[in-house]
Amino acid sequence: MSQSVERALGILPLLAKGPAGLGQVADELGVHKSTALRLLRTLHEHRFVYRQADGRYRLGAQLFALAAEAVENLDVREIAHPHLVELNRATGHTVHLALHQDDEVVYIDKVDSRYPVRMYSRIGKPVALTVAAVAKLLLADLPGPEREALARRLEYPRHTARSTPDAAAFLRELALVREQGWATDLGGHEESVNCLGAPVRGPGGRVVAALSVSAPSVVVSAEGLLELLPLVLRTADTISQEYSGSGPVQKDGS
Repeated sequence: MSQSVERALGILPLLAKGPAGLGQVADELGVHKSTALRLLRTLHEHRFVYRQADGRYRLGAQLFALAAEAVENLDVREIAHPHLVELNRATGHTVHLALHQDDEVVYIDKVDSRYPVRMYSRIGKPVALTVAAVAKLLLADLPGPEREALARRLEYPRHTARSTPDAAAFLRELALVREQGWATDLGGHEESVNCLGAPVRGPGGRVVAALSVSAPSVVVSAEGLLELLPLVLRTADTISQEYSGSGPVQKDGS
């Protein structure tokens, strides 16, 4: 890497902590003030840093604009799909990806199982909020007051004897999901269908999507499905790293 580029990049984490003067920047980089000043001037010209009236520098508007644009244009479905296909290949079961939109959780991708028994779900279809594993993952990540308000205004249909009965039980379930980092629907929506889910996280650690593996109990028991938890968590973590841009550094040509 170009030494100048490397030094310039080293300035940004420093300024992310707050405004810093020329001397602080030079000390952080281990360079003379004149070198630090050249780098800061270049970054200032491109609006990546901003020079305040007191002479200190802070992060500039262009950096925030680019970050916002990048996040807005990230397509979690496009990033996740190859990994959903691989998870389906490894397990044979139906794999879903879902997003939280307004007061609904909606499937945005699906890879069907390779056995004759197929899931009723389809892309674009809202899920049962109070029982679906993907819904629990997405709603559990909401801020506390928002999570509680949503739980209080939801209805709790008894799809099966295992369905969540009321808001208090739902909030307890969401608290467990937040603590353990994964979720299940073991016959809560359909008596004969079990589901295991994991969160996909964005750059700030917030849950941006949820993936799940679902299978009828005639194909695999609930216990058998839970044995897939390490694989499901690894898949979600891989997607999270790619979505957040925090995965392994790719070498040129690789």
